[in-house]
Amino acid sequence: MNKTIMMGRLTNDPDVRFGAGNNTQITRFNIAVNRQFKREGDPDADFFSCVCFGKTAEFVEKYFKKGNRILVEGEVRNNNYTNKDGQKVYGTELLINSVEFCESKNSNNNSSAPSPAGPAPDNSGFMEMPDEDELPFN
Repeated sequence: MNKTIMMGRLTNDPDVRFGAGNNTQITRFNIAVNRQFKREGDPDADFFSCVCFGKTAEFVEKYFKKGNRILVEGEVRNNNYTNKDGQKVYGTELLINSVEFCESKNSNNNSSAPSPAGPAPDNSGFMEMPDEDELPFN
């Protein structure tokens, strides 16, 4: 089984191309995935090349830009080829089957205005709960 799920941030805007003959959209992008465990001197993140096709490619192009957090599901593929000098080049990429948002649309907006859905969090990151009389599930 070859299945990969990663969450990271786009390191560049998606690059869009179209397949020869069938005009299928091909979108390529790179993601930086933070390492959960690392030794001193190791990098903080790993970088992965991603490619997706068709509707998924259109979705990524439309809704994701550099810096956005993304959850990708797909499979690891070898991307080996022989270059024009006759040398074998080895690489890997993630063939993306599905993507999901990992942050709200306004998460990069540093507005301190309370949201219409409820009270704003305080400096600790927690929201003040209303009195029990005001809770909708009593």
